[in-house]
Amino acid sequence: MTRKLLPPLLAALMLSACAVGPNYRTPVAGTETAFKEAEGWTPATPMDTLDRGAWWSAYHDPVLDDLEQRLAVSNQTLAGQLQAWKQARDALAETEASFFPTVSATGSGQKSGGKGAIPPNVTSTRYSAAADASWSVDLWGRIRRQIEQGRANAEASAADLANVRLSLQATLASDYFQLRATDAQKDLLASTVANDTKALALTEHQYAAGVAARGDVITARTQLESAQASLIDLAASRAQLEHAIAVLVGQTPQAFSLAPAPLARDAPVAPLNLAGTLLQRRPDVAAAERAAAAASAGIGIAKSAYFPSVTLSASDTTAAARTRDLFKAATSSWAYGASAAVTAFDFGAREANVRGAKALYNQRVAEYRQTVLTAFQQVEDQIASLRTLEAEAGYRDQALTDARAAEAIALNQYRSGTVNYAVVIQAQNTALSAAETALSTQRARLVASVSLIEALGGGWR
Repeated sequence: MTRKLLPPLLAALMLSACAVGPNYRTPVAGTETAFKEAEGWTPATPMDTLDRGAWWSAYHDPVLDDLEQRLAVSNQTLAGQLQAWKQARDALAETEASFFPTVSATGSGQKSGGKGAIPPNVTSTRYSAAADASWSVDLWGRIRRQIEQGRANAEASAADLANVRLSLQATLASDYFQLRATDAQKDLLASTVANDTKALALTEHQYAAGVAARGDVITARTQLESAQASLIDLAASRAQLEHAIAVLVGQTPQAFSLAPAPLARDAPVAPLNLAGTLLQRRPDVAAAERAAAAASAGIGIAKSAYFPSVTLSASDTTAAARTRDLFKAATSSWAYGASAAVTAFDFGAREANVRGAKALYNQRVAEYRQTVLTAFQQVEDQIASLRTLEAEAGYRDQALTDARAAEAIALNQYRSGTVNYAVVIQAQNTALSAAETALSTQRARLVASVSLIEALGGGWR
């Protein structure tokens, strides 16, 4: 008997090694291999699981370090995405379990009697137990394709989690630097208010001495009041940034505050020879590629519907009046067998399902390629921005130095009575505008460096 059963069993095992549908290969991105803005920067294959480390430590700001660590623990958007990844992981485990047989067991005990019993008024006891096993044999690879799809979906969810984490980290860093830029602007306007207060006192003194016009006093007061109003307006902008940071680190705005601090002077820039890791470290690129892999497995799942499903089953049932007799051979019965089912006519439903699976795969491939193109654009944009802002910053700092020198000269000339106050106002406005522009350039450099780190997938160590 064993020899007769061996050939069909071996045939079933050989068939189970096959799986219908295409075997997945990573789609070609269809892009250039180098960056326009930085020679030698080339893409590589997705390796989004590499440890990015605390990339924000490159700014050497302990307050930012603390905020980023709090975000990792308390941000609710990140916590929700973590649960989504766990769901995808558990769904994969459930699919993997379907590859193996299912075994179930039941048991019961019953005591009966009464006048209607045969013989009457005699109590009888009966115990029974049963075990059933069934196995859907994966001859055509349907379950294996489902596992392949589930694994790709779980990996895509992990990449989505990494992408959300990186996006939140970058948003926090950008908001933080904008808040510090607001602090610096408040210091600048506070200094301007102090200088304008002194200028108003000087003008009033000049007017009292008869060497300045009443209009100069009004102009000086207007200048002071305008600076005071601008200083008050900055308080609202700072509060909004502080509130945004509070929510990012999982706190209510009421319970959170940041003391004023200086804006960082240096913006770290990635070495050009490390840009080849772009596609290795971008989690959104990895997620898009994994989505294409899941769609490819879906084609095999759809094609498996053309083939019959085979199920092996076995059962063992036993019953006895006493529990010690329950598992004796004389009280048990068994059965085993196999069944097959196939759809004979579906009027094109399976064919349509396969076409839909192929269309979904082509859609995911297009989305993957578009994600790669967008990644290249974002890196190019930030490299160009940093290069431009770095060159611009030198001119802005020099312009500020010259404007402040011109302001001092104009004020000295006014004190000596050689120019009217309009010249002083013009020089002061020019100096304030130059200082604000230099500060804006500094802030833009820091934010652009954060955006470059995000575009590279998080850090470059």
